[in-house]
Amino acid sequence: MDLAPHVKNQISYLKISKLALAFAIIHSKPPGKSSKEYTEYLARTVSEQDFGWKWKVEVLEAEVLRLRQELLLNRISPRFCLENSNYLSQLEDSGCDVCNDSQNVNTSKHWLERVPPLNLCHTSKEQSLTAPVHFLQCLLEIRKLSEGGILQADFSELESDSFTICNSVSQLLDGLTFFYNSPKFPAPSFVTEGVCVLLSLITDTKLSNHVLKKCFKKLEEFKKNLIQIILRNTSVNRFQALHSVSETLGLLGRNNILRNSLISLLLSRIRQFAEQLLQAHQAQSVYDITQYENIFLLCMILEQLLQNETEESNISSLDYGKEKIKFLKNLDQVILHLSDEFPLFSLYLWRVSVLLNSGQMQID
Repeated sequence: MDLAPHVKNQISYLKISKLALAFAIIHSKPPGKSSKEYTEYLARTVSEQDFGWKWKVEVLEAEVLRLRQELLLNRISPRFCLENSNYLSQLEDSGCDVCNDSQNVNTSKHWLERVPPLNLCHTSKEQSLTAPVHFLQCLLEIRKLSEGGILQADFSELESDSFTICNSVSQLLDGLTFFYNSPKFPAPSFVTEGVCVLLSLITDTKLSNHVLKKCFKKLEEFKKNLIQIILRNTSVNRFQALHSVSETLGLLGRNNILRNSLISLLLSRIRQFAEQLLQAHQAQSVYDITQYENIFLLCMILEQLLQNETEESNISSLDYGKEKIKFLKNLDQVILHLSDEFPLFSLYLWRVSVLLNSGQMQID
């Protein structure tokens, strides 16, 4: 089949361009260098310049987001931005606490300080996490002050600017994921602070609806990433480092909507591993011992979430009913075949099944 004339012209133009480029490189190469060496040098130079421009664009985009954050806070509560020093003294008198019981009011002072413009010549992963944390902390601070009658605020502004809240939460989740991918023990303070802000957002009665409605998919992706981080970590001293990752997953379960979807994810992942382990056991083949050790972290999180639902009489298994049915199907046979060689894992499977069945009995 003949090619269309315009396609032929494009192919011909591409060949001529490549030939012209080759001649240009040969004629312009410095003495003492081969054409291949000079071509590789030019490719590296272009690549570095391209990376430099991409990096500058990212920094400028971050600065635009910071300015949008300031504007949004100003629209929600102009007096907060203009007179924050007055509210600091009132807040200290009131004893308000924004994040948790372990942090006193003095920690809120740096929340109210204006975040300086990003330095075009220097950014860091830490800065990419602390910037959204600062904005979200200010949002929570306004929420607390307005609840106490100290400040007037209009949170309907969050509806008209979904971009800013979505990007801020996404930046926070991406930052946490980055640091959890190479976990350290103990976790850096700014990571702990980021988790604290995230928890406050999803448990706040007014702000959680805005965050979940606009960022639910990103939060789901975040949970999946944390599960994969736990399962794939092969470090010798990984358990202490992964404790904070597991703790964050558990904390996400404090929100009922996130809890149900998290239970569904954990049921699915543990069931898949149990099936893989059974196949390896029956075929007498090798199984992933590291993943076997790591799966217990997910089992413990799942058990705690199910226990919380039972204790709170908040049984809503219909939200993860499909995964529950898949998990319980043929589970007795799976436990029977695995119990001799893998007694601890079999015990966890049984305990989870008991909690799932007890939940069903309460519904009935």
